[in-house]
Amino acid sequence: MASTTSRPQIDAKVVRELADILKDTELTEIEVEKGELRIRVAREITAAPVAYAAPAPAPVAAPAAAPAAAPVADAAPAGETKYTAGAVTSPMVGTAYLRPSPDADAFKKVGDAVKEGETIILVEAMKTFNPITAPKSGTLTEMLVDDAQPVEYGEALFVIS
Repeated sequence: MASTTSRPQIDAKVVRELADILKDTELTEIEVEKGELRIRVAREITAAPVAYAAPAPAPVAAPAAAPAAAPVADAAPAGETKYTAGAVTSPMVGTAYLRPSPDADAFKKVGDAVKEGETIILVEAMKTFNPITAPKSGTLTEMLVDDAQPVEYGEALFVIS
């Protein structure tokens, strides 16, 4: 015995038109209902990696009637603190690693001679390991981070003298 109720037929042309509307309008989902027929078309949007820029330094207002101060002999250059003066900084937010793998020795230790371009630290960001290299030849005088330590953009990592 044949059923007297029939299911509505889905028109492929309508589905394609709905998909085109999603594409043209940058919507992620659209649903149309007519009688018993209901069509929902959705798409998944994956976000592109975001590059972070360094925040602009906040302007510092000088007091209106401040007398000129005498220079301090051991002051760091403007924009640097005594702690980070001359340090190589992290180019990104991530996790610093001092060795290429958990069971390996550190790339370099304090007191080691380094050549320009040698890897000193890896910074892992978004499952990618980025080598941080020596910008000049010299001696690694300070290691300012520990292995597997989270680091911020611009944070001092190490010092080469």
